[in-house]
Amino acid sequence: MKQFSIFFSIVSVFQITRYKDELKIRILSHILLPVTNLEQHDDIAYEVYLKGLSEETIRGISRDLQEPQRMLEHRLKCYNIFLKSKDPKYGPDISSLNYENIVYYAKPKKDFKGYSDNRDQVPEKIKNVFARLKIPEAEQQYLAGVGGQYDSSVVYHRLKEQRLKSWIIFEDMSEAIKEYPDIVQQYFMKLVPPTDHKFTALHGAVRSGGTFIYIPKGIKLTDPLQAYFRMNTLEGGQFEHTLIILEDDTQGDYIEGCSAPKYDQKSIHAGCVEIYVGKNAKMRYSSVENRSLNTFNLNTKRALVEENSFMERIGGNLGSGGTMLYPCSILKGDNSKSDNISVVVASKDQNQDVGAKVIHIGKNTSSNIVSKSISKDGGITTYRGLVDIRETATNAVTATECDALLLDTISVSETIPVIKVETADATVSHEASAGKIDIHQMFYLMSRGLPEEKAMAMIVNGFISGVVKKLPMEYAGELNHLIEMEMEGSIG
Repeated sequence: MKQFSIFFSIVSVFQITRYKDELKIRILSHILLPVTNLEQHDDIAYEVYLKGLSEETIRGISRDLQEPQRMLEHRLKCYNIFLKSKDPKYGPDISSLNYENIVYYAKPKKDFKGYSDNRDQVPEKIKNVFARLKIPEAEQQYLAGVGGQYDSSVVYHRLKEQRLKSWIIFEDMSEAIKEYPDIVQQYFMKLVPPTDHKFTALHGAVRSGGTFIYIPKGIKLTDPLQAYFRMNTLEGGQFEHTLIILEDDTQGDYIEGCSAPKYDQKSIHAGCVEIYVGKNAKMRYSSVENRSLNTFNLNTKRALVEENSFMERIGGNLGSGGTMLYPCSILKGDNSKSDNISVVVASKDQNQDVGAKVIHIGKNTSSNIVSKSISKDGGITTYRGLVDIRETATNAVTATECDALLLDTISVSETIPVIKVETADATVSHEASAGKIDIHQMFYLMSRGLPEEKAMAMIVNGFISGVVKKLPMEYAGELNHLIEMEMEGSIG
């Protein structure tokens, strides 16, 4: 049965820039939408609908995607690994997830083959979903290219004409496997192998859609590419694969967002992101995970960073009943760097188990991890992180900051860091704090005439002020307004 709410969902598009070693988050647009717009399923007809995990399902996916034989063999290999794998012993309880009830491949009916590079050709109902998210406006104003995936199929993909001339490839992953086999074969699931854990094996067996980005040597992509993933089916699964390759002396910027309707049956998202950052390159990766409470979000993201290169991530984790997400950066090259900034919100019936991993291998590497979490109405947030400094990583520097805010007495916040250091000259710092709303601050603000919810929102804004102060002034007020809307209903 479908459930409806009267709450609101915020969809934001943002861009990250760096100025004098400070990250600046510029909110390019944000939309306040009734949850019934995004958490209500769309009435879409399907051409292919494969439910239940079996070899027959896997062969059906590969057949419909018209994959080469080697990719089918890879899928079957992943499936065998999955059958032998066990559930993780940490994180949210996923025992209610029934793999036999999941829809692993759902292909919407459409009047054209593959996908379109003309938005007008996209089926009207699907087009309306992306219109509500303001994606056409964003594409016109500031994006270098846009992709839209609906359930298992990419329905729209387009790179702006001026970027085509620079030989940048921005493609549906399923099409890239066929059109660029040599490049894909060199990198695909090499950084995140199916043996990594149970859900990477599942992903390798049933993956569909996703994004392929290739930036050739010397090309600077300063305006962002964006992909949006919508999961619509009852007991649905989405398993998109994103592969981003930056050659030497390049720059890239990619944004992705996700949503799903609300049902009372469990769904699963087990995507995979692999990012290769060549020498003297810079990559920005931004994502907003905003799926509904019935969804298990079990995503795997990893980047390999070469000499003199920089990998920066920003992530927002909202929605999803259970999340396990630990983006990893491998600092392989000398003088390589990474930043990971995340904001996590957990409300009633949510267990957000997220964090970051950094592996230092090259000399003079540095990493920075900042995690801000807010728990309310009994929500659970956990920072689970790893900093691994190898023997070869001389003069490594790493800093981790984990701050948690609990808005009531029934919510939970945990910090579980693991730090491994094999060299004597590394500089390591880890700071963690957890606190509740100060009743004296609340009393002071309310005595000045502020309603209780407004007072709480102001305190929460103070909690994330370390991020807000890095924003351009004209956008700081917008972020504060978003936080106020998130806090609505937190009192009583």
